[in-house]
Amino acid sequence: MAAYKGHKMNPKSFEKGQIKIYLLILPMVLLTGLPIVFIFFHAFKPMEELFAFPPKFITTHPTLDNFRALIKASRSAGIPLSKYVFNSILITGAVVFGSLLFSTMAAYALSKLRFKGRNTMMRVNQIALMFVSVAVMIPRYLVINKLGLIDTYWAEILPLIALPVGLFLVKQFVDQVPDSLIEAAYMDGAKEWTIYRKVILPLIRPGIATAAILVFQQVWTNLETSNYYINNESLKSLAFYMNTLAGATSNTVAGQGVAAAASLIMFLPNLILFCILQKNVMNTMAYSGIK
Repeated sequence: MAAYKGHKMNPKSFEKGQIKIYLLILPMVLLTGLPIVFIFFHAFKPMEELFAFPPKFITTHPTLDNFRALIKASRSAGIPLSKYVFNSILITGAVVFGSLLFSTMAAYALSKLRFKGRNTMMRVNQIALMFVSVAVMIPRYLVINKLGLIDTYWAEILPLIALPVGLFLVKQFVDQVPDSLIEAAYMDGAKEWTIYRKVILPLIRPGIATAAILVFQQVWTNLETSNYYINNESLKSLAFYMNTLAGATSNTVAGQGVAAAASLIMFLPNLILFCILQKNVMNTMAYSGIK
């Protein structure tokens, strides 16, 4: 105990002993935070600052011209920007909800229920983690085409609902739920659905929040479904439109500003979602009430 004399854990005011901690953390904060700051300032730079040399990190004369050019470009294409936003919100919301629903239910079944083929199913999910989307592009297209889902919202929703990494992550949290809680619920007369809703889900919130961010990031920035399964321009996602617009205008002077504005619009929802869920993401099972 003598070694800790005079030392305070989590002091309320600044102490000299904290300097070494700041020196360790500050470089990491700068490496992760400065690119985010640059994305924000870059989107509001006027043309002369976009092409300034040496490049300016912080804009001195912020403007909304880049966003106006982006909206003008979408109007000239014949389909308003709001339609692409609606498509992405609909697709992303449906995929996140469906993916979390099936991942949590499957994780509960694979972790706590006993049935034939359980281990085989889990191995199949682990094998799926090794495959990139390009490897299954052709068979996935054949399935979508056979089901008659080409040029429908379902073609952009169903292929993305099954997220192997989401199931794997959530199952690790369900594994930490004590079996004694499940047995106590059975003794009280609870059925599987009740145990899933009132026992499992409240205790794995950190895992659900982390999985939600992973699913959202994958769907919000996804280009493949709109590119491969959708021919109707009015059904394409915002990510596909932004990528197409940025590519088409990248060789023009005005296009650099449009690309900067598009990058901020695509990045902002990810940042907002993380800020909302960060408390749950940072929590571990030790802080979720499980002993």
